[in-house]
Amino acid sequence: MKKTELINQIAEKADLTKKDSEKALNAFIETVTEALKAGDDVQLVGFGSFQVKQRAARDGSNPKTG
Repeated sequence: MKKTELINQIAEKADLTKKDSEKALNAFIETVTEALKAGDDVQLVGFGSFQVKQRAARDGSNPKTG
C-alpha cells in the first residue's frame, strides 16, 4: 500500500477529507520520527513497535567490477 492509498483509506474510514487525512498521517509520521531521533522507542499495542538500532558497518561489493 502506498501513502496515497493509505490516505484514501483513512479518509474513508474516519469520515475525513483527504486533505485532513494527509495532515493526520504526516503528523503521525513526524511525531514518530521525532521520538526516534530523541532516542525513544515507540510502541503501539496491536500494531507494532519502532526503535532505532545501531548496526556494524559491512563491506559491500560492486557486482559489476567484482
